[in-house]
Amino acid sequence: MGPLLTLKVHEILLAAAHDGASAVECSLDLDRSTTTVEVGNAGWIYQGQQFPYLKICKDRTIYHWFDETFRPIERFTTSLIKLVPTKWGPPTFEIDGIKMLPTAQVSPYADAKRKVGLIQPRGKVILDTCGGLGYFAAWCLQGQAKQVLSYEKNPDVIWLRSLNPWSPEIDMGLTLTEGDITEQIALLPSQTVDAILHDPPRFGIAGELYSLNFL
Repeated sequence: MGPLLTLKVHEILLAAAHDGASAVECSLDLDRSTTTVEVGNAGWIYQGQQFPYLKICKDRTIYHWFDETFRPIERFTTSLIKLVPTKWGPPTFEIDGIKMLPTAQVSPYADAKRKVGLIQPRGKVILDTCGGLGYFAAWCLQGQAKQVLSYEKNPDVIWLRSLNPWSPEIDMGLTLTEGDITEQIALLPSQTVDAILHDPPRFGIAGELYSLNFL
């Protein structure tokens, strides 16, 4: 995964170059880690590769390096799906401007930790009905769940997840199925799972996940 830029990080790089510094410490993975970046007037260097400063760097936007330029991590297929930075580090995401994860009072990652703690995942097979960015799955795996069966119907959200350093990698303990859980759940044999994490988007976006037919 290449470097990720936010307005905050971009301003750190520009300020260091303006002050005549040769290098600066910052995070290029949404505060998962810090690294030393060489800076100059023409651009900055990370892992031996030179990158340009952005002519326009917007707030509430995360940029990734693709095709020799920085592009916003967002897609528009049927809705505008966008990865959005937070002051906490772990990002949230939006669908048509509506935030899908809490960020006002708590990190979305910490919020997921609290909710996963309620089911005590150790040794259990967990059904994660709305995979999203994978924060539930990440904490289930850290809590030593036996297996996590995660479902996400929106391919653009899965794409966001592939660029998010806070999202867990798919491995033997985690399966991620692209599909509608209201349909996929019928394919699961009875007594497959020990616990279910069901935290759907608001009703206007996914009303079917609140229906009695599903619940």
